[in-house]
Amino acid sequence: MSESSLPATRDAGGALRWFRYVYRVPLLLLHVLLGLPVTMLCICVPALARIRVGRHDTLAYLMIRWWQGLLMRIFGFRLRRFGTPLAGATVFVANHVSWVDISVLHSQRVMGFVAKREIAGWPLVGWLAARGQTIFHQRGSTESLGGVLQEMLARLRSGKSVGVFPEGRTRGGAEVGPFHARIFQAAVEAGVPVQPVALRYGERGSMQTVVAFGPHESFFANLVRMLGEPARLAEVHFLEPIAVSDVEGRRRIAETSRARIVAAMDS
Repeated sequence: MSESSLPATRDAGGALRWFRYVYRVPLLLLHVLLGLPVTMLCICVPALARIRVGRHDTLAYLMIRWWQGLLMRIFGFRLRRFGTPLAGATVFVANHVSWVDISVLHSQRVMGFVAKREIAGWPLVGWLAARGQTIFHQRGSTESLGGVLQEMLARLRSGKSVGVFPEGRTRGGAEVGPFHARIFQAAVEAGVPVQPVALRYGERGSMQTVVAFGPHESFFANLVRMLGEPARLAEVHFLEPIAVSDVEGRRRIAETSRARIVAAMDS
């Protein structure tokens, strides 16, 4: 996606922004103070968590998707899904725009994410991430990455799914960066499919740079800004999966995943 196709039209302020705060802040507080305890109860109590809901779901997973989906609605995102996420052990790989990506993906399919260790210290989000099967990675540490790959492999072999952002960091939303190939090693060793996922914000991805972190913008500043932004579309495109047996090597899998995501972003 070209940078020129992504106009940075942040809502700078005014009466409408404050009006959004007036009704969204109370909704967010209610969602955290009332909805979160109920969700955590359904996740943490084994007898409740294991209740089957439909063919491939449990009450725990249903509640996680409900909580994250409603959270995105409170922030003004209108979610739209294309394609179907694979059931069973899968490595989901997506382009990385903002912290919003995790909530949007979790609203559609529960997965344990690989995320930077700094997230563990973020208010509320870090606490939720730790209890949402997040695998924390210390950027730049080869030892940490080795531990991450081993944890990914263990989870995949146990039938659980993992979500990763192979770019390794956010890039302002204007482009999809190169994918690091090593993170795909766990999928190769576990023999599970890789499903690329394209995340687009706004019509045809026009709001990528608005949703993304601004220069030197902290997580809290971004969260507050997004809470006052106008409502916008959030598209989740679950793309054609890649069978690791059909593609030679993790680098080729990384290139194929990125190519499919870029094609979806430009469509």
